[in-house]
Amino acid sequence: MNYIVETQGLTKNFGKEKAVNGVDIRIPKGEIYGFLGPNGAGKTTTIRMLLGLIKPSAGNIHIFHKDLRKERISILKKVGSLVENPSYYPHLTAYENLEAVRKILQVPKARIDEVLEIVRLSDVANKKVKGFSLGMKQRLGIATALLSKPELLILDEPTNGLDPSGIIEIRHLIKRLPSEYGMTVLISSHLLSEIDQIATTVGIVAKGRLIFQDSIEVMRKHAKQKIWLKVNDTEQAWRTLLGKGIQVDYGEGMLALTNTDDACIAEAVRLLVQDGFSIYRVEEEKQSLEDIFLQMTGGNEIV
Repeated sequence: MNYIVETQGLTKNFGKEKAVNGVDIRIPKGEIYGFLGPNGAGKTTTIRMLLGLIKPSAGNIHIFHKDLRKERISILKKVGSLVENPSYYPHLTAYENLEAVRKILQVPKARIDEVLEIVRLSDVANKKVKGFSLGMKQRLGIATALLSKPELLILDEPTNGLDPSGIIEIRHLIKRLPSEYGMTVLISSHLLSEIDQIATTVGIVAKGRLIFQDSIEVMRKHAKQKIWLKVNDTEQAWRTLLGKGIQVDYGEGMLALTNTDDACIAEAVRLLVQDGFSIYRVEEEKQSLEDIFLQMTGGNEIV
């Protein structure tokens, strides 16, 4: 597997507190990696270490297969980032703000028009940023991060504080970047709904530890599903199924099969019908992603 970002035992201590504790991140090339966890879980601290803004207390960081400690400058030339709120000069236009950064990065002037087109701000390029909506300012921040044609884009809570239309704008923009521009994207969020709709791979962090890392589809398999049966004599039906070796609970006037294998469900229904019970309803209950996350993070709030 070609990992653009790979950490081993990444740890950051602040006094006696471990803000990040032994984190092993693997981000494949071309993926949108959702870095998810409650506020205070260690996401921003991890991102700051990936960007060389703070030094790890322990562990290693490799980006583009290079050691960040030894080749920091050459690595960061190929990384774009937006951490917390974007920086801009409100009295300047969008174009002028980008020009100020372009001179520092020493990229061609034509790149300004390119990034404005990518983030769909071309029509307001000559408007002062102080008149921009929060969503437009976030897009300008992403445009600034894209000026150097980064191979890796790191976004820390890019939809924070945005209204629904602003969130949709940023979401559509991020989803386009890997397929249209070949970028790998790391996006951190405490918003489960955003990660679910954007990311191809997800890492979940809680209390400084990475507790899950895989696709969202794999995560869904952690769900404890149940099949509920509505029958005419719940208690007797429960006793009948238990007596025939089928694991079943009951409550609120319904039976709950914890084994959701099709063969088990069919067998339970067949036995009940065979013994003269009337079955009024069979329904599946699936855990939501929110329920799975709450289980994984020990009840820490993720929305």
